[in-house]
Amino acid sequence: MPSAATIDPGKGASVREGGQDGTFSGAKLALAAFVLAMANFVVVLDMTIANVSVPHISGGLAVSTESGTWVITSYAVAEAICVPLTGWLAGRFGTVRLFLLSIAGFGIFSALCGFATTLPMLVAFRIGQGFCGGPLMPLSQTLLLKIFPKADHSKAMAMWAMTVVVAPIAGPILGGYISDNWHWRWIFFINVPIVAAVFFALAVLLRDVVTPLRKAPIDVTGLLLLIIWVGAFQMMLDLGHDRDWFNNGLICALAAIAIVFFGIFVIWELTADHPIVDLAVFRHRGFSASTFALMLAFGTYFSAVVITPQWLQAGMGYTATWAGIAMAPAGVLAVFASPLVPKLMQRFDPRLLVFAGVSWLAFCAYLRTYWSTDSTLWEVSFPQLIQGVGVAFMIVPLTTIGLAAVDPEETASAAGISNFGRTLAGAIGTSVVTTLWADQGRKDGADLVAGMNNVEGTVVQLQHQGMSTEMARAAIDRLVEIQAQAQATVHVAAYSAVALMIAAFAIWFAPRPPKGTAPSAGH
Repeated sequence: MPSAATIDPGKGASVREGGQDGTFSGAKLALAAFVLAMANFVVVLDMTIANVSVPHISGGLAVSTESGTWVITSYAVAEAICVPLTGWLAGRFGTVRLFLLSIAGFGIFSALCGFATTLPMLVAFRIGQGFCGGPLMPLSQTLLLKIFPKADHSKAMAMWAMTVVVAPIAGPILGGYISDNWHWRWIFFINVPIVAAVFFALAVLLRDVVTPLRKAPIDVTGLLLLIIWVGAFQMMLDLGHDRDWFNNGLICALAAIAIVFFGIFVIWELTADHPIVDLAVFRHRGFSASTFALMLAFGTYFSAVVITPQWLQAGMGYTATWAGIAMAPAGVLAVFASPLVPKLMQRFDPRLLVFAGVSWLAFCAYLRTYWSTDSTLWEVSFPQLIQGVGVAFMIVPLTTIGLAAVDPEETASAAGISNFGRTLAGAIGTSVVTTLWADQGRKDGADLVAGMNNVEGTVVQLQHQGMSTEMARAAIDRLVEIQAQAQATVHVAAYSAVALMIAAFAIWFAPRPPKGTAPSAGH
């Protein structure tokens, strides 16, 4: 455990560690917690806010839509690389200092993205935005644990979890509305005033919070290996669906690079004296089991957030606004349920709460297997509404179990790796489910065509209603396509239910935490 007094290499003098864990209270605690949660919300929001704006961005910069997807890929790659480095960076520069530098950089690069006039400029600024935004997720988690009294750490995680749940849902809705009614540049400009407020508020509120510094050498080799394998893997995921996956030479090359360099990275980091990513935290069974369950559950959950709006717009005729309305209830009950979870964790085994929450998500996925082209808005929205309870019961206890299992000085590293796993799981789940949905749609479409009777008779009837032969056949093709999309959505929901049940049972591999346990704040 680090001592109360530390040496700040930047000043060369001993400084007393202020703001000991849990000394915040009352209005100061509430304000600091809200501001930290808002910082995390903005970063998570930026993962999805640009997704629906790609056509607008591509048109505005006079590039193809496929080229425009680099706006998403560049941010995701940079963030994925930087998130697991958080523990090392926090130790070298200090948690608060790194947080303030990161939030300031995020705001600056957000503004630069809005001013970009060419695609290369925008991609370069998005990389900077991703690098600065990456540490903010785990650092906001760590700082919340530091300022809250130890007995209320579960409440801190509940507040943090709400931002993780609500932001990915709000992103597409907000991004679509801004792009349709204002200009795509405002999806970046909107970050600036929020980030400025967060920066100045935390600069004042956390000015007495000084965390120990560890002047560890820079693991240059580990950093390069991390950049190579994460970059190759993320690009493979982002480009795979459009390029027919492993039937494409580039995708095969990226997969080979990712596998080889990942293996070298793991070996190097486990044997290095000062690893840039502390993989040793996986020696804790509680952290390993909770991280696996979180990755599988969140990846499956997040993939549904991606494909459901696509189906509603492509197959059900919903506008982007109404698709957003159908998805929006997902965060409602999560907001109300999250504050209740910490109280339940004081009375029940947290693993039981995780099992119940993830099983509830599996039940919600099962309800989606009853969707059809005749489903009403309420029938579509109802599973979204009730799944919020499951999400709250999943994220809060899982995070608590994972961070409580590691040593106090490993909390920042563990939080970074856990967030990296969640981010990576979202990317993997999205790529896998999007491909599965498209392939299943083609298969279901072929089955529907094979089972059709009296097609020519239907064509004749449509011709009697004033359609030409081509129009009649096109109408039938469109009907088959819509039904195939609906069936594919139902099949994917069934697969998701199975995956979520596996995740639910996985948490039992974690040892039972002591009653009333809460993660250490880590210094």
